[in-house]
Amino acid sequence: MKYYSIIDEFSYEKDFSFLNDLLDIAVEKLKVDGIFSIIFIDNEKIHELNLNYRNIDRPTDVISFALNDVKNSYESEINVLGDIYISIPKMKEQAECYEHSEKRELSFLTIHGLLHLLGYDHQTPDEEKVMFDLQKEVLNYANITK
Repeated sequence: MKYYSIIDEFSYEKDFSFLNDLLDIAVEKLKVDGIFSIIFIDNEKIHELNLNYRNIDRPTDVISFALNDVKNSYESEINVLGDIYISIPKMKEQAECYEHSEKRELSFLTIHGLLHLLGYDHQTPDEEKVMFDLQKEVLNYANITK
């Protein structure tokens, strides 16, 4: 069963098929039990989302909308985790700034967003350590490094 969909509203011109392998690894390692979407957008759209939902007036790299308590009933229970929005221009900017590949930055943002959907956060040093250690573990296991 495929647990996720990738929607490219930005028209990202590079091959991002590596995300399928990464997400298969993440779903297994993180024991994901639900479906989610990853949506590529531009800075304008993510700025709008950031302002409307977080009251922060600037673009960001990734925003996750978790729907942890929402379940849809069809023939069986489906756990809808939510949506991950990634700004492709911001991702490219950060890849250049951190001097690593777009593949690595897009992978990092994807796993970061997924962990938010799963209830992880980084508001405190303890939360940050747990979340960032999991990010690193998944990325290392997938052999995606700087």
